[in-house]
Amino acid sequence: MTLAEIFEMLLGREPDFRFTAYDGSSAGPEDAEFGLNLKTPRGTTYLVTAPGDLGLARAYVSGDLELIGGHPGDPYGNIRALADDLNFHKPSPLTMATVAKHLGVEHFKPIAPPPQEALPRWRRFTEGLRHSRGRDAEAIGYHYDVSNRFYELVLGPAMTYTCAVYPDREATLEEAQENKYRLIFEKLALKPGDRLLDIGCGWGGMVRYAARRGVHALGVTLSKEQAEWAQRAIVDEGLDGFGEVRHSDYRDVTESGFDAVSSIGLTEHIGVANYPAYFGFIHDTLRPGGLFLNHCITRPDNRTRAKAGPFIDRYVFPDGELTGAGTVVAKLQDVPGMEVLHEENLREHYAMTLRDWNAHLVRNWDAAVAEVGEGTARQWGLYMAGCRIGFERGVVELHHVLATKLDDRRLPNTPLRPWWTP
Repeated sequence: MTLAEIFEMLLGREPDFRFTAYDGSSAGPEDAEFGLNLKTPRGTTYLVTAPGDLGLARAYVSGDLELIGGHPGDPYGNIRALADDLNFHKPSPLTMATVAKHLGVEHFKPIAPPPQEALPRWRRFTEGLRHSRGRDAEAIGYHYDVSNRFYELVLGPAMTYTCAVYPDREATLEEAQENKYRLIFEKLALKPGDRLLDIGCGWGGMVRYAARRGVHALGVTLSKEQAEWAQRAIVDEGLDGFGEVRHSDYRDVTESGFDAVSSIGLTEHIGVANYPAYFGFIHDTLRPGGLFLNHCITRPDNRTRAKAGPFIDRYVFPDGELTGAGTVVAKLQDVPGMEVLHEENLREHYAMTLRDWNAHLVRNWDAAVAEVGEGTARQWGLYMAGCRIGFERGVVELHHVLATKLDDRRLPNTPLRPWWTP
């Protein structure tokens, strides 16, 4: 049995794309624009020992599986062409027995995953409960402490790793990220002299935007590299009288009475079961009448499982969890004294943001590979292109939820004029 025939058994049918393998066998249309090339026996082992997106990712990141067509920094065309067709399901015992018979037992022996993969599930479980302080710090460090230089190459001058908001379809990524901060600043009704807490502040984009406008802004992040980069940027811009970024867990913030709190891309790391405690902390941190803006990736409904799939969990966001916007709103509303004022979906904007990040990676591919290695660069190209398709197809969304802490009279201190009007 050839490798192409084994691949078809794992897939469950003949592929509509091109598949070639190191034994010289092939399957699918010869004139297909996109496809897969299995290069090594190790790649075969990855595919058969972890059928599905995890095995494919392991083989691809390690260089044992090549994409036919496209660029590794932006495999969007490949993934879009293959997404509907490349859908491995767990093979039946009979199928696996047949595959084992033809491949030989050596292909079913455990092999180490590529070094880019996060801690395996069993080890993460033994080293701390999900969303404990230590495990959260480890998960955030894995994702965000890759290399500040690498992030500069991917994110561009904005150095912002959250969904941008495009004022129009011709806007640059930098214009869109600046527009995102403007939108959040205005939704929070911030003015000179106010105090802002930005939880999960990244490289301090929101902190610096607010500080430039006379707001006293404190940002906290679990990433040491982010905190160091952000604090240098604050000093370099002469904003140290208004802005500060700490390497800290948000739960260690002791200040309170903030006029506003922003949480931009952090809720995904909190864990759905911890929403009540998280939103309760925000309530206690705000002054009466203060405003809270939650910006996070969500599911398109409130019924789907919160935990991420194996590729995202192992390679991208360990312990990440997503739920529907309705759950976010409900958990906020359940906190006594919090009232939700506004909600909107920016799903399409995240697809455009990922498009531009992939373009940066392609443009800076050689420098990125030199900085973090080809495996990590491949991993990021694959993840961003795949997520772009997810946002385009509505598999995931991006929601803003604005809320306020009511005062004793239950009167919110909200702007009388909507922020989007001239």
